[in-house]
Amino acid sequence: MTIIAAGRTPALRTWLFALFGFASAGIGQADAAGSVVVYCGMNEEWCRAASAAFQQKTGIQVNITRQSAGEIYARLKAEKDNPRGDVWYGGTGDPHLQAANEGLTESYKSPALDKLQDWAKNQAERSGHRTVGIYLGALGYGYNTKQLASAKLEAPACWKDLLNAGLKGEIQVADPNSSGTAYTMLATIVQLMGEEPAFDYLKKLHANVDHYTTSGAAPAQAVARGEVTVAIAFQHDLIAAAKKGGDVKVVSPCEGTGYEIGSMSIIKGARNPDEAKQFYDWALTPEAQELGAKNNQFQMPSNTATPIPPEAPDLSKLKLIAYDFDKYGSSAERNRILTRWTKDVKNAQ
Repeated sequence: MTIIAAGRTPALRTWLFALFGFASAGIGQADAAGSVVVYCGMNEEWCRAASAAFQQKTGIQVNITRQSAGEIYARLKAEKDNPRGDVWYGGTGDPHLQAANEGLTESYKSPALDKLQDWAKNQAERSGHRTVGIYLGALGYGYNTKQLASAKLEAPACWKDLLNAGLKGEIQVADPNSSGTAYTMLATIVQLMGEEPAFDYLKKLHANVDHYTTSGAAPAQAVARGEVTVAIAFQHDLIAAAKKGGDVKVVSPCEGTGYEIGSMSIIKGARNPDEAKQFYDWALTPEAQELGAKNNQFQMPSNTATPIPPEAPDLSKLKLIAYDFDKYGSSAERNRILTRWTKDVKNAQ
């Protein structure tokens, strides 16, 4: 500040100290709120809404990055020795469990834990409280009614119906290496059919797949636009696509289907641990969880006081399998079946 020159009078010095003292205090107050880096696995609208709402409520600056669950898990592994993120918010629970198993996330018991659904508490307990459930969503598929009618095909109702030769090149699903949605599908088919029949099914399904996307929600958007006839995705993503104007019929397969426990974790070595815990606690409140439905996302929320969106699938009417989260959320099993899928299905000649 070159304007502060030698020969200042005592009165001027007093005024300057007062001025810069208040300025420093003001800066300190702004900095005191802190910041938090969030890796977000939900849809982009929900991620942005959560960031804005938390920042407005607390004054804590939120730096948020949206990626698929598999991508965030890979990022945590890559950043293990120099963590850049504080909170992993949303995305399927299997990679959260794998991260917990590998020591990539911190153990934390939120004061809100006793207000959650049992399935959310169970997710916390099986991980040693290194992750927690924030929503539940059922897997399924959707078909474009106009595309199906144009191809003169019968409406599919079961997993086996997706092998119809009339659907060649007309099915879209994500790659399970990057997408938690698609990994849930892979693990679901293995649990439903047994491993060898499951991989025989997946090889046959491969012949009908248009291509494998990075994001698990992308196929739902593609089927709504009529780019493909069938999309394998979580039912809430298909419902969201239909509400935006797509001609989509949602199917819960007749043989049964799996589900996700969308989860949240604090990253080990987080640079902003106090702010991370504040975000974590807030994300388990009804105030935070209601943002899902407000942003066209219709999962079952984990806080028992959060209203269930009327658009959400009625889980009591679905044939859900007894999904083995301990097995398919483990590092060894997840790596093994992903390696086999890549070799025997995606890259098979």
